[in-house]
Amino acid sequence: MHIVLLKFAEHKDQAALHMDAHNAWLKQGFDDGVFIVAGSLQPRRGGAIVAHGCALDALQARVADDPFVVARVVEAEILEISPSRADDRLSFLLG
Repeated sequence: MHIVLLKFAEHKDQAALHMDAHNAWLKQGFDDGVFIVAGSLQPRRGGAIVAHGCALDALQARVADDPFVVARVVEAEILEISPSRADDRLSFLLG
């Protein structure tokens, strides 16, 4: 499991120009079953994604294709988590 932090970068003022393409990229991640949660970092710091069932190298390639990353609206950081405990509702994340 991975957490992708998308923190605003030097061209954050261009976010509106790339929003439709970024949203399409997010939708593809959900459609592919890789993204399971996405949302904004508060207050207005960027966004975050929880990804599951994807190898790190494949996720790195996917994130590099995010129009926000390409346009330097955000800088991406990927954190890998090895879950060892979870609420029953999230047990699919274990193992």
